[in-house]
Amino acid sequence: MARTAGSLGERTEAAIREAAVLLIARHGFEAMSMRQLAGEVGVQPAALYRYFPTKEDLLYALMREHMEGLAAAWEAARPRAADPAAQLAAFVDNHIRFHVARRHSTQMSNMELRSLSPERLTAILRLRGAYEKELRQILRAGAEDGCFRIDDTPLTAMAIIQMITGVIVWFRPGERLSVEEVADTYHTMTLRLVGAEA
Repeated sequence: MARTAGSLGERTEAAIREAAVLLIARHGFEAMSMRQLAGEVGVQPAALYRYFPTKEDLLYALMREHMEGLAAAWEAARPRAADPAAQLAAFVDNHIRFHVARRHSTQMSNMELRSLSPERLTAILRLRGAYEKELRQILRAGAEDGCFRIDDTPLTAMAIIQMITGVIVWFRPGERLSVEEVADTYHTMTLRLVGAEA
């Protein structure tokens, strides 16, 4: 079977991205060297720069991919004709599943904002803000129709995001709870947080 043009390059880039996420999550962005990354992938260090001209280009690409993937996952999971409680359930479920499946990428994205230049930091924060706005809209809609009782929507949204992202700190597949059970339990806790009936 003939190899598709460019497929080797695509596989190499995917391998670079995957190895970089693991190394950054394990050692931190500043501690990871491009030489170390090249060794992990099995290429010469100079080969990395064909894909990512600078180390920060690589970090920015990984963080952007993470946020764009999260937004796309929510867009696919969002129930179109649903009340705010059902929307909130879907948001919590999607957020937890996405982050549990991408533990290292989430850790990198949360810890390495400090390593971005101001312009790139602004771009990533803009993507985060657009995603978090989705949750604030759900909370406002629930408050307006009376199914949620919320005093401060932005603060409540921030608390929910922190709570459901924090699952990656302690959750391990195959232990006491399944990801489905965790998502269901966190949904119940979220409903209590917004003053709704579980």
